[in-house]
Amino acid sequence: MVSATLSSKYQLAIPKAIREKLGLQAGQKFTLITKGDIIELIPRRSQTKARGLFNEADPAGYRDRKDRV
Repeated sequence: MVSATLSSKYQLAIPKAIREKLGLQAGQKFTLITKGDIIELIPRRSQTKARGLFNEADPAGYRDRKDRV
């Protein structure tokens, strides 16, 4: 398990192994979500990198506006 320490300025350093695995860059933005006492860091990706991400998604079975009450 990899760990990090919160500095006196409330900053965290992401360990090198995780940065390399996820392809993170200096200055990259993150979205933070809290779930109870857990903090999730979600890297923001540019729209050009996200293009085509859902090409093979099958929308069948999802609710439509006509299904709303």
